[in-house]
Amino acid sequence: MTLERLQARLGHVFGDPRLLQEALTHRSFGQPNNERFEFLGDSILNCVTAIALFERFSELREGELSRVRASLVRQDALHRIALALELGDCLRLGEGELKSGGSRRPSILADGLEAVFAAVFLDAGFGAAKGVIDRLYQPLLAEVDPLKPSKDAKTALQEWLQARRMPVPTYIMVQALGEAHAQEFEVACEIPKLGVRTLARGASRRIAEQQSAELALAAVRKK
Repeated sequence: MTLERLQARLGHVFGDPRLLQEALTHRSFGQPNNERFEFLGDSILNCVTAIALFERFSELREGELSRVRASLVRQDALHRIALALELGDCLRLGEGELKSGGSRRPSILADGLEAVFAAVFLDAGFGAAKGVIDRLYQPLLAEVDPLKPSKDAKTALQEWLQARRMPVPTYIMVQALGEAHAQEFEVACEIPKLGVRTLARGASRRIAEQQSAELALAAVRKK
């Protein structure tokens, strides 16, 4: 995947390619990196999805809109879009992250995509960023059913197991990585009866558990 192909998939050609390069630079690679871009991109994404839902679902109340938006901006949704873009092929990672599969890690891909949204905004303004996000989120928005309660991965996994009279999964904190101000947590989800053990990382233990549960849910559904 080249940066030219990535820009084609985004639907935006950068006037200042350095912004895209910084957005794709993980902190493990060095300075400057995409941490500040990620912060900005998260806010832009929340705003754009709020507008999209406000316009699309005129009957929904504030709480319902907030619930649906949360399902669209969480890590697994961003991860799904990043995979479709093949964003991992363009990320600049330190040697350690490369060896440990960082280009496929959901948290790194999700953060990188938010950083790219910020880069588009800095390059060409809010309208351009909104256009990119609207295009990328079109398939996810088409799937939204506001009447259907959204379930997080841990809840969905537990219900799947309980429906088959199996024990609930066990979540094990494997390790904490990085410095205190920028830690990542690695958590395992274990279902011994099915021989399933998944590992995932996140910026918090809760996020890591959810991501590990999502991987486990995908695994048990194949059995």
